[in-house]
Amino acid sequence: MKILVVEDEPGLAEVIKRSLERELFIVELAADHATAVRKIADFEYDLVLLDIMLPGGSGLDVLRALKEAGKGGNVIIISAKDSLEDKLAGLDLGADDYLTKPFHIAELNARVRSVLRRKALDGSNTIDVANLLLDMDERTLAVDGLPVPLNRKEFDMLAYFLMNKNRLVSRTSLAEHVWGDHVDQHDDLDLVYSQIKNLRRKLKQAKAGVEIQAVYGIGYKLVES
Repeated sequence: MKILVVEDEPGLAEVIKRSLERELFIVELAADHATAVRKIADFEYDLVLLDIMLPGGSGLDVLRALKEAGKGGNVIIISAKDSLEDKLAGLDLGADDYLTKPFHIAELNARVRSVLRRKALDGSNTIDVANLLLDMDERTLAVDGLPVPLNRKEFDMLAYFLMNKNRLVSRTSLAEHVWGDHVDQHDDLDLVYSQIKNLRRKLKQAKAGVEIQAVYGIGYKLVES
């Protein structure tokens, strides 16, 4: 899953990034209002950690931009401002949570997991489709109760597909979700093809009740077989 951290304090931003990466999230940074607005316009994120006081504008304006773009879900405000007015303004604009600085990184991680689980899984920590059971906390897959080993990229891809079951997923959005900004370092999307091939093979060998269908020239769709 991919998270955008909008924070102008480089030290804090890096601490948050490293901590979330240890939790196996893809993390991107934006240090000012303009960069944040550009990134939310160009990319899809599963969650945004958003500071209110930013160079070039307010984080609340970034939240408004998210809402106007139809991407207002999964936002946690992180701010040194602890006034009730600021909290209410953020929540009224669609933020899911509000964390006041200074905070413990462990608490931030817990809130991130809580918001993502609540929105994507209706409070559960597992995805249950056909004969598959994907545990988001343990990062494990079981098919008919038997474990199926996946590497990090395969797990992230399968989770993304399962949360978008029966929906067309473009190769670009899939690559951005799994690899983040680093996808721009590649000349093509062979990395996607390679991981998809391996994931399909493992699902077939495990006799999973789903299949990943290719949609020529566009991307993929996961359906129950």
